[in-house]
Amino acid sequence: MEMPPETAKKFKYWQTRTIIACMFGYAMFYFVRKNLSIAMPAMQTDLGISKTDLGIFLTLYGLIYGLSKFANGFIGDRVNARIFMVAGLALSAVCNIVFGLSSAVLMFGLVWMINGWVQGMGFPPCARLLTHWVPPHQLATKMSIWNTSHSIGAGLVVIICGYIVALGWRWCFYVPAAIALCGAMLLWVTMRDTPSSVGLPELHPEEAKTKEEKSAEFKRFVRKKVFGNPYIWVIAIANFFVYTVRFAVLDWGPTLLTEFKGLSLHHSGWVVAAFEIAGITGMLAAGWFTDKVLGGRGARMCLICMTFAALFIFLFWQMSSSSMWMSMIVLAAAGFFIYGPQALVGIAVANLATNKAAATAVGFTGLFGYASSLLSGWGLGALSQHYGWSYALGGLTAVAAAGIFMFAMAWRAKAHGYDDEP
Repeated sequence: MEMPPETAKKFKYWQTRTIIACMFGYAMFYFVRKNLSIAMPAMQTDLGISKTDLGIFLTLYGLIYGLSKFANGFIGDRVNARIFMVAGLALSAVCNIVFGLSSAVLMFGLVWMINGWVQGMGFPPCARLLTHWVPPHQLATKMSIWNTSHSIGAGLVVIICGYIVALGWRWCFYVPAAIALCGAMLLWVTMRDTPSSVGLPELHPEEAKTKEEKSAEFKRFVRKKVFGNPYIWVIAIANFFVYTVRFAVLDWGPTLLTEFKGLSLHHSGWVVAAFEIAGITGMLAAGWFTDKVLGGRGARMCLICMTFAALFIFLFWQMSSSSMWMSMIVLAAAGFFIYGPQALVGIAVANLATNKAAATAVGFTGLFGYASSLLSGWGLGALSQHYGWSYALGGLTAVAAAGIFMFAMAWRAKAHGYDDEP
């Protein structure tokens, strides 16, 4: 929509500020989420916890997180994003402190499941904010920029924890929790809600009426635009395979690299960080290519990226070298490509569902994405414990191939759903 120059300037300022605040806030969520992967090898030694038990933690966390992301998607479309996101981050920090103080396996599982639920309060507010502040034809590019927060947060926390774990695995929870609490306070100061909350016009004027819509009308819209769209279902199922590959590296990477490749724990942290850092460039490139070359059709870019991700996971499985640098190069290449679909799945469904139901659609794909923890958590932990890491990596290659097949089924999906709104 056209805006007067002064209004457009103010809108651009708040748009940029919102994107930066969302990036910072979501990176903070990863500080109190992916710290567990570095702590796991030390927890095995200190407490005698098996890989199967640790895999169960990851699986329970993932299932609860997926359900939370889905449920909070409905809430996230209808509440103040600033309050919702800050509350989730602060509660997650508290869970980490309690986890660090615990020693019983049952307590670990209970606290990490609670953490999974409050972590689900991070993505939906971001989906709501970005689809309200960014027009559809720019969403793949700008949401990919925001999506680098995943890799920034996860990459930084594995590097930091790779060093502080020498003080004891509990510090891998205390230090990130303190950083996240400071981050929550800063987020409260910098973030606001939708354009109308700062006196600016909405990108889609009809959105001003959304708050007065009755619950039944909103549910009818969601049934049609989200659950009634077969392409959203196909992309959501494909997301299961994307997240299996991604979480296998993030959650098990330090353990895999120390046991299968013989690397030290702090070197393993750098290799996993390289996977994340390469993912930043990969998602930015995928977002740009989607908007500029593919006309916003994110599912097509997902297919291309998933094909190359599968190839590099296969190469990592087959290579005999135990060199840190070779491991870093091949896993970084896999990260470059797997983060294309990781970023674009949410963008694709948000555009198809429109900004009225973006958080719901993203939450729906998250339900499938985090159901993958059945494979990436318990499945991979049990497989590696009983048959070895070579079998586990072979299974991971097959999972990536299944993702290629699902994205191929979404090739004809439209760029967005705004032209056929009811």
